[in-house]
Amino acid sequence: MELKMDVAELEAFLARDFPQVGDMFSILEVGAGTLKVRLNVREEHLRPGGTVSGPTMFALADVGIYLAVLAVIGPVGLAVTTNCSIDFMRKPVAGVDLIAECRILKLGRVLAVGDVLIYSEGDARPVARASMTYSIPPSG
Repeated sequence: MELKMDVAELEAFLARDFPQVGDMFSILEVGAGTLKVRLNVREEHLRPGGTVSGPTMFALADVGIYLAVLAVIGPVGLAVTTNCSIDFMRKPVAGVDLIAECRILKLGRVLAVGDVLIYSEGDARPVARASMTYSIPPSG
């Protein structure tokens, strides 16, 4: 897979087309079919007990694969999630950001399938794993 967008281009795309995410995410690195992104954990991401909420971890996985797909197909804003399966494996470490390591497993003409592992920063044990499928709109 060839890269069509780098970190700066992906960040500019997010700022322009998805300003509602603000500074919630930081793209750490992008490769051909891979992407690493940080969730800057804030108070609004926590649920009772001081852990990051499941919907917040879903958002991290979803944005991560979305950006990984855009990195190789270009700025196609209408690519959308068509399926997600997420396993929550352990409670995230309190008070630290989450890191998602994303990889595209298959990139077709119409669908992209990816896998995401989410970690508490500084801990090698994954807190969640997600399988994501994206629909890619027809070009033209």
